[in-house]
Amino acid sequence: MKIVYVPKPDLQKIISIFNREIGRFVIFVFVLFFDSIWFAENVTSSQILINILMIAGFLKMYLRSTPRVKELMIYAVIIGFGGEYLFSRGLDMYTYRLENVPFYVPLGHAALYGRIFMFSKASVVRKHHKAVEQLFGVFIALFATIYLIFFTDVFGFVMTIFVFLLLWKRPKDRLFFFSMYILVAILEIGGTAFGAWKWPNIAFGVFDFLPSNNPPSGISLFYFLLDVTCFFIYKGRHKIAWKRLKRIKND
Repeated sequence: MKIVYVPKPDLQKIISIFNREIGRFVIFVFVLFFDSIWFAENVTSSQILINILMIAGFLKMYLRSTPRVKELMIYAVIIGFGGEYLFSRGLDMYTYRLENVPFYVPLGHAALYGRIFMFSKASVVRKHHKAVEQLFGVFIALFATIYLIFFTDVFGFVMTIFVFLLLWKRPKDRLFFFSMYILVAILEIGGTAFGAWKWPNIAFGVFDFLPSNNPPSGISLFYFLLDVTCFFIYKGRHKIAWKRLKRIKND
């Protein structure tokens, strides 16, 4: 694999954009402390505080976003609610501390989606997307392998393989989903460490041949569903503009 070089000034810009768009979202991981087991046992079991904080953060980001990102964020919230009830309450894929679907979670999905979208569309990031993709790809492969070896995370490793396979012939989506993989992994590690939610030790609590860590490494695979659905709805609502964009690309 040929290593792609990035000039130092551009590298500094990419790091700055990463810290602004994605690094700030990582701070939310620490906000999950207010929905932790310790906080519930020693202070209060209410999720009201974290819901208020997420609403405030969501509104701040929404108001500062472009019209396209705003629309995608709204779709992500709606789809997020449906997906959470399906996977958590319906399929028992994971369980929240109070065995509900906290209001802050779908809003968090939308905020995460928006942050990743803005990072991946930044001009300097797009200019050096191959280098960023290489770095993120190597990190993801190492991360999933370490989870497999040290935590017997077969479920997460299999999902990670599917992530790479799905992106094999979709190079335009690699930057977005590699970035999402990393941010989702950080979020999941924080949330499960605080006990805000937990994963069973086998996939869906059913498949013995798929041992899982808490959390599994490749859970971002299911975020493909969120992205594809949001994209499908946006494309359907803007057919004329989408056809015009395709004509411009083909010229």
